[in-house]
Amino acid sequence: MAGLKADLVLVNGKIYSFDEEGRVFEALAVKDGKIVFLGSSRDVKDFIGDKTLTIDLKGKPVFPGFIDTHIHFIGVGLSLMMLDLRDVKSIGEFKSMVKRYAEGLEPGKWILGRGWDQDKFYEKRYPNRWDLDEVAPKNPVFLRRVCGHIAVANSMALRIAGIDKSTPDPEGGRIDRDESGEPTGILRESAMRLVWSKIPQPSLDDYVKAVELACNEALSHGITTVHFVSAIPEEIEALQVARSLGKLKVRVCLYISAEHLDELLSLRLKRGFGDDFIKINGIKVLIDGSLGARTAALRSPYNDDPSSMGILTMPIERFRDIVPKAHDGGLQVAVHAIGDRAVELALKVFSEVLSKNPKVDHRHRIEHASIMSPELIKLMSDLGVCASIQPRFIISDFWAVDRVGPNRAKWVYPFKSMMKAGVKIAGGSDCPVDPLDPLYQIYSAVSRGRYDGIELYKYTYDECLTPVEAVSLFTRNAAYIGFEEKVKGSLEVGKYADMVVLSEDPLSIDESRIKDVKVLMTIVNGGIVYKSNLESF
Repeated sequence: MAGLKADLVLVNGKIYSFDEEGRVFEALAVKDGKIVFLGSSRDVKDFIGDKTLTIDLKGKPVFPGFIDTHIHFIGVGLSLMMLDLRDVKSIGEFKSMVKRYAEGLEPGKWILGRGWDQDKFYEKRYPNRWDLDEVAPKNPVFLRRVCGHIAVANSMALRIAGIDKSTPDPEGGRIDRDESGEPTGILRESAMRLVWSKIPQPSLDDYVKAVELACNEALSHGITTVHFVSAIPEEIEALQVARSLGKLKVRVCLYISAEHLDELLSLRLKRGFGDDFIKINGIKVLIDGSLGARTAALRSPYNDDPSSMGILTMPIERFRDIVPKAHDGGLQVAVHAIGDRAVELALKVFSEVLSKNPKVDHRHRIEHASIMSPELIKLMSDLGVCASIQPRFIISDFWAVDRVGPNRAKWVYPFKSMMKAGVKIAGGSDCPVDPLDPLYQIYSAVSRGRYDGIELYKYTYDECLTPVEAVSLFTRNAAYIGFEEKVKGSLEVGKYADMVVLSEDPLSIDESRIKDVKVLMTIVNGGIVYKSNLESF
C-alpha cells in the first residue's frame, strides 16, 4: 500500500478493534469505505495526503459500529409520527394525552399511538374502550401497548372492525370481554388485526419518511447496521426508494415476514441476495406473544394469573410447514419465542428439520428467548441455534418476577448461562418496543437492574455480563448471527469502515455510568453520517 492516501484518518484515539486478539490502536485510516490501516498515530502519517480528512480524537474511544439485531426499522420511523404513550403513569394522564391529540384532528380521522403499559399506571388496570370514548368520541382510536402484542380500541374503531358481543376470538388471539360479554376494547395478538386491517395504511411517501426518521435515530445512537425483522413488501420498496434518494444511511439485513415466504421461494431468493446496504437474510416467524401481555407461551401457568399459560399465535402445523421450507430454500429462520413453551417448540422443530437436512452453519435464530431452562439452553447449543436477545427488557420488564414467580426467575434472560453453554447471543432493541439505545442495552446486560431497584437482579446477579461481553453483543456477535463477521463487527484491515466515537469508555468507567455515555460521531462506509454538538473535533 505504499503511496496510498486515505480518505479519512483518525489519530490520537483509543480504537478498540474487537478482533480475536482484542487489540487497541491509536490510529486508523480509511480508503473507499474500507479500513486500510490500524496502528500508531506516528505510522498513520504515511496515509495522509492533501485530500485526507484527519480527525484528532483527543483520546476518545472508538468502537465498531453498533449492530441492532432485532428492530422493526420502519416501525421506528412511523412511531415517531404517532402519539407516544411510553412514560404515561396513570389512566387519567393517558386520557388527557389522547384528548389533547384528538382536539387537533378532524372527526373520523384515526388516532394511532403506542407505548402504554398498564403496569406503570397508578390504577394498575388496562385502559378500555369507555376511557377512550370519553375523550375521543368522534375519532376511531387504536393504541398499542409498549410490547406491541396488545392494543386498546375505542367503540368507533370496534364498530368499524365489526367487533361486538357475537364476534368470536380469532385463532391465535383474544378479545377481552366484561362480565356481560361486551368487548372491553382490549385486543390481544391476532385479534388486533381485526381493527388494524381497517386502518388506512401509510403511503409510499410516509414509508420513505419513516426510513429517513429511523436512520437518523439509529445513527444518533451509533448504530450502523440493523436487522429489520418482520419486513413487508411495502417497507422493502420504501428502503429501495430511500436509497435511490440518498436517504438510507444505515445498512439493512432483512428478515421478511413469514407470510411472504412462498413469494421468496418462488423467486428462488436465498440468504445473501442484495448488496452491502440492503440484503435479504431470511424470514421472521412469530409463535407466541409477550410477557407484559401475558401472551408469551409458558410451560406452566403465570404466577400472577394462574388461569393462563399464554398463547401460541401460530398453529403448530403451520409452523412445522414454514421452517423446513425456509431452511431447504436457503433462508435463515428467525423465530419470535419468548416463553419456554414457545422456545421448546421452536427447538423441537429446528431439530426435526436439521435431522432431515443437516446444515452445519445454518445459524437459525430464536428472537428474545426470554424464559429458558438448563435443558433448553443445552439443546440450543447442541443444535447451533443463535439468539437475538434484548438486555433492556431486564429493566423495562420490572414485573418479571411477579409474572413467572421466584422459582422460574433464575432462568429469565440468562445471558451468561447461554454464553457459557456456547450459544451465540447478540443484542437487539426490539424498537419501537424499547428505545433505540445500545449503550443502555450494554448497561442493562452488565448491571441487570442492580442500580434500578429491579427485583430480578436478586435472582440472576450471576448472569451479569462483563462490559466486553456486553459490547460484543452489538459488535462481533451481532455480525456473526447475520453472517457478516468477515466484513463487520470488528475494526480490521479490509472490513467496512463503520464505527462510533464515544464520549467515555464503557469498558473502563464505573458500570453504573455506562448508560450515560454519549455518541459523539457515527461513521458509515468511511463517511461521517452523525456528529453531536458535545465535542468539536
